[in-house]
Order: sequence, then structure tokens, then C-alpha cells
Amino acid sequence: MQKLGDFKLPQFFNYPPYFTLQPVRDTREKQCIMIFGIWCDGAGSLSHEAREAFLSALVSEGRAEWMDKGHRKCLILWHRIQDWADTILCFVKDNGLEDSVMTVEEIRSGTESRGTELHGMDRTVLMRALRLLEHKGRLAIFKGTSADDEGVKFSV
Repeated sequence: MQKLGDFKLPQFFNYPPYFTLQPVRDTREKQCIMIFGIWCDGAGSLSHEAREAFLSALVSEGRAEWMDKGHRKCLILWHRIQDWADTILCFVKDNGLEDSVMTVEEIRSGTESRGTELHGMDRTVLMRALRLLEHKGRLAIFKGTSADDEGVKFSV
């Protein structure tokens, strides 16, 4: 079994069809399920068509989002945005933060978030989850003088 740093690559990694978009729909769907990473250089490579098919499958499942109209950049999500929104609501309730105000940076790196999945979270993903909650009326986002002091008023 090959290794990529400390990470052991799965058995199917050396199987050539893994990097070839499969023409049979059922096989391609199984292939998409097996994909957990896209290697562009070094460890292996996929054609543009195969990359777009795999990433489109992740997007349709809510596990990724296209970041541009040309489908050249894709944000892979550890959890769906709705799942992150639920995690934020649990965090707020567990810490008694209902009807309180926090900065976005406090949510990402404050003492309250230490030891939670929110600590060190990607800012782009966090903002998407917060905007979803704002759309649902669970909080209000307000601008500060810089991105570092953007605030969130919870109304859980």
C-alpha cells in the first residue's frame, strides 16, 4: 500500500479505472461514492471531465459547492452547510449564548469554541452557515469596520 506522508492510500488507488470516468452509470455512481479526494498533481490525476463529474456528484449531495461559474474551483465540505448551521445552534444553546452577540472570529477562535468543531473552522464555510441561519431568522449578521470584527446577534 502506498503512502502519502503519514496517510495510507486506499487499496483501489493503484487500480487504473479509479482515475478514469466510468461510462456505466451504476459503476460511475459507485466510483463517485469512493472518491474522497481529488489529486491534481503527484499522487494521481483525473481528466477535467472526470473531476467535474465527481465534484458535481458531491455538489448535488450538498457535500461541495462550486466557487466559480466555470467550475474550476470547488469547496469540499466536511459537513453540509445545514449540518454546520445545526452545530452552530447547538454551540449557542450549550454555551447559553441565546440573545448574545459574538464576532465571527470569536466563534472560530474564541475560548467558548475551544474543543468544538467550530474552533479553527474555515471562515468561508462558517459564513455560509451563518448566512443560512440568518435567512432562517435565527441570527443577524452585522458588519464591523473590518472582516475581523463582523458580528453575529443570536436569536435562538
